[in-house]
Amino acid sequence: MFRDRLDLPLVEDATGRFMVWIMAVMVYLGIMALAGALVLAGMAERWENGLTGRLTVQISPQPDDLGRGIDTESVAPLVQRTEVALALLRATPGVLRAEAITLAAAHKLLEPWLGSALPDDLPLPALIDVDVGQNTQLEVPALADRLARSVPGARLDNHAAWLDDLRRLARTAQLVALAVVLLVGAAALAAVVFAVRTGLAIHSPVVELLHIMGASDRYVARQFQAHIVGLALRGGAFGLALGLATLALLHRAAGAAGDAATGMLPAMALTPHQWLALGAVPLVAAMLAAVTARWTVLRVLAALP
Repeated sequence: MFRDRLDLPLVEDATGRFMVWIMAVMVYLGIMALAGALVLAGMAERWENGLTGRLTVQISPQPDDLGRGIDTESVAPLVQRTEVALALLRATPGVLRAEAITLAAAHKLLEPWLGSALPDDLPLPALIDVDVGQNTQLEVPALADRLARSVPGARLDNHAAWLDDLRRLARTAQLVALAVVLLVGAAALAAVVFAVRTGLAIHSPVVELLHIMGASDRYVARQFQAHIVGLALRGGAFGLALGLATLALLHRAAGAAGDAATGMLPAMALTPHQWLALGAVPLVAAMLAAVTARWTVLRVLAALP
């Protein structure tokens, strides 16, 4: 199918030049949409792995803590309430681990929004990271009520509802990205059908001559198939190079943003298997173009008298 010489002068067609650019644009758009879907899937998986089976206790500063500024005497009640909450959590069946988050770690969490130069007297709530694993017997609402009664200003945050919203958002974005891939693929196949039908109309005398000489419809279909595959591979290679360059620029821009953007931007890192999936897009496009070209030629020739 990939021999150098074609019996039909398809290389001279003006439609061939446009097909290269059309396939390049379609492959580029497909790669970008697929990369977006993969990035969103990886982001949702990382967040879910980091928050599944985890609870967070927040103990807000009370007026007694803030009345005379943040000094040793005013902070002590907050520290005491934190110790009471830790003791209650560690004594609760089903809680695997409960650890207070240090002030330095809390400042690190706020850096993406407030910057690194945080004032020392900034009133921050005490945070406790709670690990409950996959325990489904733990009654989270009852634990939240006990904490609220025993520790003034304590609030238990369950990430389950937030994770459900995140899963729904990621799933919707992935479906949109995959729909874009399908629409791009459909547009590319439509362009192939148009190019093949145009080529058949232009070269109909040569096709009739080949039939007179004994050439079969499959032979003519192979001529168009080889031509379209060559154009699709050329355009796909250009689209792949442009797509990889765009992803590299996005990755570099995300890295240049620094740690301040870590909490707000999705990570642009892809696994080797995902890179292979992106690299296979031009090959898949060429295969679909070959099948579409062959089907179109056989269908049109079969309808001729």
